[in-house]
Amino acid sequence: MTDIIIYHNSDCGTSRNTLALIRNAGIEPHVVEYLKTPPARVLLEQLIDRAGITPRELLREKGTPYADLGLGDEGHTDSALVDAMMAHPVLINRPLVVSPLGVRLCRPSEAVLDILPARQLGAFTKEDGEQVVDANGNRVRA
Repeated sequence: MTDIIIYHNSDCGTSRNTLALIRNAGIEPHVVEYLKTPPARVLLEQLIDRAGITPRELLREKGTPYADLGLGDEGHTDSALVDAMMAHPVLINRPLVVSPLGVRLCRPSEAVLDILPARQLGAFTKEDGEQVVDANGNRVRA
């Protein structure tokens, strides 16, 4: 049994594709709907650190209060950006996936393949029609 966690938003196509790729490897992950159950601050900071990204790289702009909060201003500290994500979880970009092989912001969704400990069981085509895994379970590279 492989322990995988996905911080998921079912309204997001990238998040849905990532979840489907995890399942295509025969893994049923723990799904955390982070808009309903946001991670605690210390956990969010750990996820950012483990993913090797900055809080700014985790910020989502589209469909969020990013502009209204002036978050494009480069003068904001990492702590202030995390404060904003804690106050407005919709600012947390998705999906974040935690596996025994690491933590990754899976944009694009096929980035999850780099941290899955199991092979894909068959072909996979994203919702937009792009094939990312062939019938033999191998990643298709453009």
